[in-house]
Amino acid sequence: MARWQRALGLTAVFLALVTLSILLTINAIWLYRLDIGWLHISRTVGMSASRLMHNYGQMLAYLELPWVTDLNMSDFPTSFTGMVHFHDVKTLFLINNLVFIVTVAPAWLYLRQLKREATEWRLLRPVTVAAVVPIVLAACMAINFQGFFVAFHEVLFRNNDWLFDPDLDPVITALPDTFFLHCFVLAFLLFEAGLGWLYWQGRQAIKRA
Repeated sequence: MARWQRALGLTAVFLALVTLSILLTINAIWLYRLDIGWLHISRTVGMSASRLMHNYGQMLAYLELPWVTDLNMSDFPTSFTGMVHFHDVKTLFLINNLVFIVTVAPAWLYLRQLKREATEWRLLRPVTVAAVVPIVLAACMAINFQGFFVAFHEVLFRNNDWLFDPDLDPVITALPDTFFLHCFVLAFLLFEAGLGWLYWQGRQAIKRA
């Protein structure tokens, strides 16, 4: 396999793994359900858990489904700037899903080729390097999650529409910062788990040699 093929294949693997981790985190509805209890969101918002989940499902449907073009949450009105931000988030989610769809097949073919050639050991060094990134980000979150959260939004968004006013966009009270912290942690764990599996594949190849 030529060097450029390995580079493209490895890029596809990492992109597929990153976007899959994000996709699974976005759809971890169970995490929000747990946080409703852990973070006492029902008490804060004054709404039952089932009603919160209903609205959360409406929000996710808008963010993830291309054919859902209007955000209509039953119990949470949305301001103009709030709608702009949700639209920006929807765009990012759809790009993430598209990248996953585009890269998952090349990633699988590359891994299958490595297995056929018994050269999965080539994954060891890049996987080890990639595993450091979530650890560094997790350390930054542990030191100052609020600063990390702000920097994250400043990198991804071109405006300040993500700074919701609870009076205009009350949904923000149902989405506390700690919930987003849990989402980041889950995404990092999923990514590290995927890297762990790739590392294990590389070590197995060495043992079989």
